[in-house]
Amino acid sequence: MNRHQVPLYLIALLAGAAIGLAVPGISTPLEKLINPVLGLLLYATFLGVPFARIGQALRDWRFLTTVVVVDFFLVPLVAFALSRVVADDQALLVGVLLVLLTPCVDYVMVFTGLAGGANDRLLAAAPILMLGQMLLLPVQLRSMVDTAVVQAIDLAPFVHAFVFLIAVPLAAAGLTQYADARWGAVHAIRQATLGAMVPLMMLTLAIVVASQIGGVGHRIGSLTLAIPLFVLFAAIMVPIGSAAGQVARLDVPGRRAVVFSGVTRNSLVVLPLALALPDEFDLAPLVVVTQTLVELVVMVVFVRLIPALIAAPGQPRSVDTPA
Repeated sequence: MNRHQVPLYLIALLAGAAIGLAVPGISTPLEKLINPVLGLLLYATFLGVPFARIGQALRDWRFLTTVVVVDFFLVPLVAFALSRVVADDQALLVGVLLVLLTPCVDYVMVFTGLAGGANDRLLAAAPILMLGQMLLLPVQLRSMVDTAVVQAIDLAPFVHAFVFLIAVPLAAAGLTQYADARWGAVHAIRQATLGAMVPLMMLTLAIVVASQIGGVGHRIGSLTLAIPLFVLFAAIMVPIGSAAGQVARLDVPGRRAVVFSGVTRNSLVVLPLALALPDEFDLAPLVVVTQTLVELVVMVVFVRLIPALIAAPGQPRSVDTPA
């Protein structure tokens, strides 16, 4: 399964789309499964990261500074420039900016690890990225959209997401690693969980797509401008992230992690923010969902593409990504 990750993930995406379109009523119950399944996937991811490496990553100020510069200085410039295409439609504009201005702190670590990137360093950066977007999002939006929109945003979902998608899975993974090292009692469970990474990723992709594809399909005409913007954003952030990593003299895993951090957005966290907006912005949540669907396809491609673009000296440009 590890050798055939990309086709398996594409199958999961297509299966999710088919189920969501064939059984529209399934979207509501599946939405409730997104966070539990994502939390389990992140638990498995954290379980594979030795906690000693997280401590080392916290001292890697060169990497942390690079990620902060990319996500909070360079990304807003790209997001602002791209958002001018939809500036005449306030609901579309708000949705685009909400999702592009917020760096991902959850499944970015999964895809980064699959591409041989430094997911342990991204994990160490997660609290900084979460706090940074909570503080800066209102300021950035105020400079790009109407002030009334900023006042309508409730930041509580950021706190909820950090607790249940980062803190709880991380603590559970830490306790599992400790119990395994101390008594070996949970070694079989740990190995089974690590071996289930690909099926868990497939399940997550299928659930997210199946739960959201129907809503996007109903308003696809209004969302046609957003889709190429999200693809273009991902394409632009690859050379920007890679160049930033080179300027900072990061190693290959660090540069790959910076690229994934710059590309991947916090759509599953900002969706509740978009849903809480006034009725005149009812298109904004669907814009966020559309970005999720586009990004999932992009991530599946990038798991293979980024290791080929950012390879170690002397390493073949076509490489097998690690599990």
